[in-house]
Amino acid sequence: MTAFFSGLLRLRRGPWEMLATILIALGVFMLMQPFFLWAFTWSFLVTLVGTVMFIITSHFPE
Repeated sequence: MTAFFSGLLRLRRGPWEMLATILIALGVFMLMQPFFLWAFTWSFLVTLVGTVMFIITSHFPE
């Protein structure tokens, strides 16, 4: 269990911020597309998760 927590302490900003940015872009794309109702329905949640994730990961060390 301590290996898990030591791995969490070694989190770096770069890859997690990139993933958060991709989630935000995906959510905006899902919001603007006119073809699939399920994508429009989930777009707000995907964008919100990406935004919160970006806020949290921006405090990680570089």
